[in-house]
Amino acid sequence: MKLEQHEKKYIHDGHAVYSCQYHIVFCPKYRRPVLTSGVDIRLKQLFVSLQEEMKYQLIECEVMPDHVHLLISIPPTECVTDVIARIKGKTSHIIREEFPSLVSRLPTLWTRGKFVSTCGAVSLETVMRYIEGQKGV
Repeated sequence: MKLEQHEKKYIHDGHAVYSCQYHIVFCPKYRRPVLTSGVDIRLKQLFVSLQEEMKYQLIECEVMPDHVHLLISIPPTECVTDVIARIKGKTSHIIREEFPSLVSRLPTLWTRGKFVSTCGAVSLETVMRYIEGQKGV
């Protein structure tokens, strides 16, 4: 799901300038392929609508039958695992309420696990060379 054309942007917020994007993947309990038949569409709507409340900006998302991919921007004042926990908790509550068949199939919608990776416009090597070169400037 392409939400908007996104270029690397720096956000100015109070006393900080930042650009913190994360690729996040999480799965339904037992990796069951239950994110279909309208659940996928509703999840995408929730990911969009929860941005302000959960303190993230959604850049991209895709819902597969047995896992979810999110690309989000989070302020450096927020802990990425806390944001993910809030997203998973709120979406689980809403989805299980709106799709009661999931309640009987799964004890909880999401697994406790997750995959998180930072995303940057430059490579780790480039940043390392930049830092190493600072003394010589």
